[in-house]
Amino acid sequence: MSENVNIKILLVEDDHNLGFVIQDSLRMEGYKVHLCKDGKEGLMQFNREQYNLCILDVMLPKKDGFSLAEDIRKTDNSVPIVFLTAKGMTEDRVRGFKVGADDYITKPFDSEEFLLRVKVILRRSGALVEENSDLSNFTIGDYEFDSANYMLKRADDARKLTKKESEVLKLLCQHCDKVLERELIANMVWGDDSYFVGRSMDVFITKLRKYLGDDPRISITNIHGVGFKLQVDL
Repeated sequence: MSENVNIKILLVEDDHNLGFVIQDSLRMEGYKVHLCKDGKEGLMQFNREQYNLCILDVMLPKKDGFSLAEDIRKTDNSVPIVFLTAKGMTEDRVRGFKVGADDYITKPFDSEEFLLRVKVILRRSGALVEENSDLSNFTIGDYEFDSANYMLKRADDARKLTKKESEVLKLLCQHCDKVLERELIANMVWGDDSYFVGRSMDVFITKLRKYLGDDPRISITNIHGVGFKLQVDL
């Protein structure tokens, strides 16, 4: 995770236990994390240093997360902001995005999903460099997939994929045997998760199933309403 050591994250969370859990999980990914316990402390810390990402709880003492985000936006229009909250009301989400949020995660949340969302936002902002462990060559049953050159090969048969086909297949390979959420695919490949992107994603998945169809051990399963899972039966 050495590529992440220069990425600094400001975490403002007043729940003592949750704050340390989030801080530890981010640090295990290699990020530098500064944890603050209230909104005023968070703003003072933000003004002291430059950060690549701000993760803000909404219900904070002294200064709530929305107000903190508004103050941050007065001096920095580009730093990504993620709201972390137990509140899931539509009006709260709307207000969060109006003050410049890049994402809005409702507690309780899955740790792996949370870290993936953080990675998506950091990649989109240009702060995150591709990890060396992010290999470009994958074996999928009888197929060899070279994601850097968009090539899918089986024996003497080679197929050139489009850039987006390759990006979708690469994500599936990186999360083989795990459910990869539709929203994450949409944000990482298309940059948004609108209805039309979702329909386009379904077309891409259908194409990938066809391309991999000569090996019956390979499946891309649709987990209804959640995402997709790539599996290779032994």
